[in-house]
Amino acid sequence: MPTILTFDGLRVVIYPNDHTPGHVHVIGPDCEAVFVLNCPKGPPTVRESMGFKVRSLRTVTARLQERLATLCSAWEAIHGRNQ
Repeated sequence: MPTILTFDGLRVVIYPNDHTPGHVHVIGPDCEAVFVLNCPKGPPTVRESMGFKVRSLRTVTARLQERLATLCSAWEAIHGRNQ
């Protein structure tokens, strides 16, 4: 599973055998969330979350938006253009 980005003790992962739409898994020590990227302009949206507080999800969403171009490019490199 390629880790695309790390920040604040979290890993942002795109699984090679995953499904569309383009999304990332944000994984921490006791939490995980899935964010749909909404490429190419975003904003990322939470699809599901376990263990994250609402405040943390807002922070993560903002961090993903800052790196959206990188994340969308990574999704495309792994899965192709069909998002």
